Amino acid sequence: MYAVIRTGGKQHRIEPGQSIRVEKLAGEVGDSIELDEVLMVGGEGEARVGQPLVAGVKAIGTITDQGRGQKIKVFKMKRRKNYRRLQGHRQDYTEIRVEKIEG
Repeated sequence: MYAVIRTGGKQHRIEPGQSIRVEKLAGEVGDSIELDEVLMVGGEGEARVGQPLVAGVKAIGTITDQGRGQKIKVFKMKRRKNYRRLQGHRQDYTEIRVEKIEG
């Protein structure tokens, strides 16, 4: 069984036992989390597609890590104008291990 969920403005295809990195969510490592914005469920017979969400379906997972991604550099430059700007950014993330999909 698999599901397509929406979290942090992105969509992820998940299955039980899989680990995914999503935008930072509130919670501590070891906490259980409920992802209830399920857009599609499939794998057993006919796939169910929501409009926009599938009613009564949710994914249950456990937070395994709260961290920060690798640093990226944002560099702006205008040639011959002596204009250069360098800025760094590290995105926060939450790693979730999907336990089961209910519904």
